Amino acid sequence: MKKLMLLVFGIALFFGITVQKAQAQASVTARAFAEVISGLTAAEMSQLNFGRFAPLEQGGQVHVSPLGVRYATGTLALSGGTFNPASFHITGQDGTSFSISLPTIPSVLTNVSNAKTMLVSEWESDPPEGKGTGVLQGGSLAVNVGATLTVGSMNDNPVGIYSGTYSIVFAYN
Repeated sequence: MKKLMLLVFGIALFFGITVQKAQAQASVTARAFAEVISGLTAAEMSQLNFGRFAPLEQGGQVHVSPLGVRYATGTLALSGGTFNPASFHITGQDGTSFSISLPTIPSVLTNVSNAKTMLVSEWESDPPEGKGTGVLQGGSLAVNVGATLTVGSMNDNPVGIYSGTYSIVFAYN
């Protein structure tokens, strides 16, 4: 038996076979990559405009949809004049998606002559609000925004121009 072990050991030495110990750890060098893309920009192309109307006994609401459809509820008489949804031109990296966050609280429109106010609420957009709902085809996309304007009686909201601001957030996903 001893001779057999010596023979195996001799053959291993002759052919250069060595025994290695098992390693408890291993290391590797890996690569990391990053791509910087163009920033997301938004420009207002047209302002949200509820148009002309006359409040009657109790007032009511004027709604302008993101598609440009206007209608009134309550005691309001719609008149001629221009009305339209707000329109925003969004630009950024081609093929990327972005989120649209509309106002969560009403915005106030104030009469520039007498400080009387109206509220804008029930915001909606096309494409709709939410995460990843907008996709930049060719690096740009138009987003239209509509809302509902709550109007009081003629005493509450006398004749005049009412204006105000609101914030919308567009963000890459």
